[in-house]
Amino acid sequence: MSETTLYLVLGVLAATAAGLWAWRHWHPSSFWYGVGFPLRVVWVYLTWKAVASGCKVTRRKRAWRFTLDSLPVVGEATRTAGMVVERRRFRMVDVEQAPRLGLMLPTPFGWRLRVKMHEGQIPSDYAAVAERLAHSWRVHGVRVLERKPGKITLLATRRDPLANVTTPDAPPKLLVVRPGVLENGEPWVIDFRTVPHWMIVGATQSGKSNLANALIKELAPQPVGIVGLDLKGGVEFTPYKPRLSALATTRKESVELLEDLVDELGRRMAVCTAHGVRNIWRLSPDLCPIPIVVLVDELAELFLMADKSEKEEVGRTATALLRIAQLGRAFGVFLVLCGQRIGSDLGPGVTALRAQLSGRVCHRVNDPETANMTLGDLDPAALDVARGIAAETPGIAVVAGQDGTWHRARSVYVPEEEAEQAARDCARVAPTWDELLGRPAVLNAA
Repeated sequence: MSETTLYLVLGVLAATAAGLWAWRHWHPSSFWYGVGFPLRVVWVYLTWKAVASGCKVTRRKRAWRFTLDSLPVVGEATRTAGMVVERRRFRMVDVEQAPRLGLMLPTPFGWRLRVKMHEGQIPSDYAAVAERLAHSWRVHGVRVLERKPGKITLLATRRDPLANVTTPDAPPKLLVVRPGVLENGEPWVIDFRTVPHWMIVGATQSGKSNLANALIKELAPQPVGIVGLDLKGGVEFTPYKPRLSALATTRKESVELLEDLVDELGRRMAVCTAHGVRNIWRLSPDLCPIPIVVLVDELAELFLMADKSEKEEVGRTATALLRIAQLGRAFGVFLVLCGQRIGSDLGPGVTALRAQLSGRVCHRVNDPETANMTLGDLDPAALDVARGIAAETPGIAVVAGQDGTWHRARSVYVPEEEAEQAARDCARVAPTWDELLGRPAVLNAA
């Protein structure tokens, strides 16, 4: 090769490398789909057998294979010591087989890989080696999702999508809030019409209050009533009072407010019965009542008793909350219950209420009982992840409810001033308490 040709080849290689670097730097998304993902596909499929063997998910099976057998030479040739021949034979031997791979599909932050498990394997066998898979594939993490009996999906993320979270852009929709991002890069969606009631727990500085700010900000411009129960004397929700239809700051006020809502549920039920429909969403717009979102801060304060004289009040509170949780979805009353600590020691009312709250958000908590109360009845793996949330990652939470599975998620940072400004700007949208309790309003299904 001449010197000119060598320089030309080196120049082309340098220009290609610079072009690929610029492409990856300035437009990483298209680079991933155009270059990164195809290379990953080849690498994953070529190395799968070795990776599966290292992660102990292979199985030894009997199969027909050709083998080479060394046999001594017979006849005159036996006079020469050590003479052997190799004969190719087809016989049954033990072989190591990796699980069969299906289609590998790209995601914005990695890929989804379908796997057909061996007989006798279950998804938890693969969840136990998820960290090994992540190291083998040089990715941030691997999640195991169950598709159908005998088949799973491995969700690999190249980098942590929760490191930098921005507000997802989406058109406004009634009773839908997008407070942040899930670990798979998809928007974190809280749709009250799909999952009507939510339990949100978290220690101080874990991101619980920030999530409440995000809910206020997103719900403020919507044609819904927002009711606050702030058992900290009102310090949390009073700044949002311009947008609230009602605010209770003591347990006595709270139980009266909740019992009014139970009565309103009865009225809405009667309207639906009279018109032969199962829920308010099937009523005509001129009859459809205003949806109501009830935000409760420090749920434990509603159930704590200083002495036996408060037992009746606590019982009334628990009954009202449970009644709303049972009927709220059909008749447009939704609960968001927040607290630093929620345990079974608060009484059977809390345990019964938890069973009605299909939406769960668990930030970092100080005691295992609260995490277990929130996620223990859903998935042990989710519970382990929640217990491992670091204190230096506020806003990180384990979320369950929207699609029947659990995810790590992170809410967008919403300063208190921003949420308070949204409450003031949308004060004219807030229906009065009297309007919520009986007078129908036109529902703008934005």
